[in-house]
Amino acid sequence: MHIEPGVVNGAKIVLSYATAAGAGGIALKFAWEGLKERGLPSIAVRTVMSTAAVFCFFQVFPHYAVGVSEVHLILGSTLFLLFGAAPAALGLALGLLAQGLLFAPFDLPQYGMNVTTLIVPLLAVNALAKRLIAPGTPYVDLTYAQALALSTTYQGGIVLWVGFWAFYGQGFGAENMAAVGAFGAAYILVIVLEPLVDLAVLAAAKAGRKGLPSGLFTQRLFQTA
Repeated sequence: MHIEPGVVNGAKIVLSYATAAGAGGIALKFAWEGLKERGLPSIAVRTVMSTAAVFCFFQVFPHYAVGVSEVHLILGSTLFLLFGAAPAALGLALGLLAQGLLFAPFDLPQYGMNVTTLIVPLLAVNALAKRLIAPGTPYVDLTYAQALALSTTYQGGIVLWVGFWAFYGQGFGAENMAAVGAFGAAYILVIVLEPLVDLAVLAAAKAGRKGLPSGLFTQRLFQTA
């Protein structure tokens, strides 16, 4: 997901700086809470792993320009389930920044919009997980329905934010509405695929839990709250 250059221009782009700052502030609050809970080494390692994964999502995985943006396989709920809210959010921001600096500098003016579009849906996933998953259930024991709900929340949030930026920048003309609709339709495949990836990753983690260092993953992956 990259908002195409030119979708939001001029003074309008200032809004993206404010939304990115707000999303980043909440992510840092989560990071501070995680730091107090498990210490710097664990959150730092999980953030590095999340960043590396996000960089692969954007740079290595297939991606296609559709309508007003690009369709990427961004496994936001997978990052959340493996690493926790703060490392996932920081990884999304840092991985996107690294990809822009190294390979796509033309995307950097849209960084505020793109990072908002990635992080805010993750915050929604974090809130939903607290309501949807019982305190006594580790993430490795999630059902398909729960994984689907988390994935739909994340990917649906991306589509909503992309639509917001497109309509904010270009208005509600027929051509722009068709471009947003094409992008949203293309993301249906990602919404279907991500919960399957989540369950496969969680099953692999459950099978190999004895050989996995606990500090590499969120504590909730294997333990109850």
